[in-house]
Amino acid sequence: MDAVQAAASGHPGAPMGLADVGEALWCDHLQHNPADPKWANRDRFVLSNGHGSMLLYSLLHLTGYDLPMSELKDFRQLGSRTAGHPEYGECPGVETTTGPLGQGFANAVGMALAERSSAEAFNRPGFDIVDHKTYVIVGDGCLMEGISHEAASLAGTLQLGKLVCLYDDNGISIDGEVEGWFAEDVPARFEAYGWRVIRNVDGHDGDAVSAALLQTRNATDKPTLICCRTVIGYGSPAKAGTAGAHGAALGDAEIEATRRQLNWGHAPFEIPQHISEAWDQRARGATAQQQWEASFADYAAAHPELAAEFTRRHEHRLPANWAQPLQQLAADAQANPAPLATRQASQKCITAAAQTLPELFGGSADLTGSNLTRWDDAPDAQYMNFGVREFAMTAITNGMLLHGGWRTQTGTFLVFMEYARNAVRLAALMGLPNIFVYTHDSVAVGEDGPTHQPVEQLVNLRSTPNLSTWRPCDLVESAVAWEASINRLDGPSALIFTRQKTTPQARDAQAFANIACGGYVLREEVGKLQVIIIATGSEVQLAIDAAIQLTDQGVGARVVSMPSTDVFLAQPAAYREAVLPSGIAARVAVEAAHSESWYRFVGLQGEVVGIDRFGVCAPGDIAMAEMGMTVANVVAAAQLSLENLG
Repeated sequence: MDAVQAAASGHPGAPMGLADVGEALWCDHLQHNPADPKWANRDRFVLSNGHGSMLLYSLLHLTGYDLPMSELKDFRQLGSRTAGHPEYGECPGVETTTGPLGQGFANAVGMALAERSSAEAFNRPGFDIVDHKTYVIVGDGCLMEGISHEAASLAGTLQLGKLVCLYDDNGISIDGEVEGWFAEDVPARFEAYGWRVIRNVDGHDGDAVSAALLQTRNATDKPTLICCRTVIGYGSPAKAGTAGAHGAALGDAEIEATRRQLNWGHAPFEIPQHISEAWDQRARGATAQQQWEASFADYAAAHPELAAEFTRRHEHRLPANWAQPLQQLAADAQANPAPLATRQASQKCITAAAQTLPELFGGSADLTGSNLTRWDDAPDAQYMNFGVREFAMTAITNGMLLHGGWRTQTGTFLVFMEYARNAVRLAALMGLPNIFVYTHDSVAVGEDGPTHQPVEQLVNLRSTPNLSTWRPCDLVESAVAWEASINRLDGPSALIFTRQKTTPQARDAQAFANIACGGYVLREEVGKLQVIIIATGSEVQLAIDAAIQLTDQGVGARVVSMPSTDVFLAQPAAYREAVLPSGIAARVAVEAAHSESWYRFVGLQGEVVGIDRFGVCAPGDIAMAEMGMTVANVVAAAQLSLENLG
């Protein structure tokens, strides 16, 4: 109450209603060490209904994390570690950024999946070095969101027995009592998913909550849902049980009345010493971690290679010389070119990377045979058929990365990236090195028609901060894109691939080396440079053919392949100037996608051959021509750009 009141902003109701649930879990059951929030074998805790962030901040402060009272007093203020919703990387003990409802729940499914996968990879008889639970609190809003259905269904199917979900069943959302729009039988729903359900737990009785949690201690065959009946804003005489406690400060008068109701006579932010001491979990946590470290030392003596591998993965270090197979693949493809769909090129790249990346985990949203995300000889334990669950797939793999020990790559059609969009955004926001494989990248998809033909998605991806997007034109560029994406440890990458075959491009050694710069001169102009044609993906060949025609007309045309605009823009100014000289204003960008993102490269006097309307149902080559993706149009655009110069 005090923090929300000081900020004049926030959500006091959920923290007040969940206080007893939090105390029972964090003091009696959660395996954690406040002095080391990154201890590998800690239990994971996720507050999926992240608007109740003051619950988490209070628990972190009270149990002994490096979150002083000054940070709670500074709730929601610029520069504080106590943001309005929990933000990963900013506050110790926050396992994931939550706020968009339901995604924290899906992240928790990913954490539980990573725990089980790691246990299978590393545990040996007598050494359960990976043995922890994942706890997640969800509210009614989380369970209304569609992602909760996707993730809960998959968790039940996978029998993730170390996943424990505490449902804050208070019956209130922002608009009021939820029974008018959320009347389903939640326990029955989860039982149908294959979960163990513990019903009708009094969420204000710490002993009852603890007893329910005790039932999950040895559970291994099913995830568990504990249904905690709570009152939002518990203790507030006027606002408890109402939407008035949900998303606004209670006010000074109501806070004083609540203090009296709860028999709490202390000043704001004042915690008596004996209560602070009772909450402090540092000694218990240190003992638990020391016992694990002693066991790990014995494990390292018995299994030194496994211990070294476990440590490497959890320190987020790539193996030495891991990229050599990919680099060899690129060199071989340059020396022996052959037409290939870039989705097939991508599969070759994944297969090459898997040779040296044992932590690689892949999957697809029911499109494995189309996305080609499964590599040769992929172990069943490291490849998942996620079913038609694009959103959950993305959030679950975000959770696996947050847990640690794995590198993830998953696929769907580019047009269906939209289903997963907010999880893609959160991966970028958290700086997670997730790799998103998006195939069937243009109207060249063909006969499936406009519903399956992406147009605006590339603009969407390229405009997302901290997301690196690549659209390679052949196997060589695909290998470079994959290497860059795996090397990237501070954010996600989107790799965009064709369904149809593309033409392999000839390159000299310098052009080959410059692919990693995101944009490079693929074909030098003949004579004086007059116009620059920029292209990506399958349209690079259109640019090459157009440049040949322009050269025959006496026009000095340069072709720049730009598989990654964000990587190119990160290059030194001198390099960018060498590729796109500022003195050459006649420019054309060609890409079978929305034109918006290209005007920063071609300027007011340049032209874009793009697609700014939805597609058509026709064979791929006919659809491309119908939508203007022709050599003639690229040549005409170049001539128009030259004319624009007067």
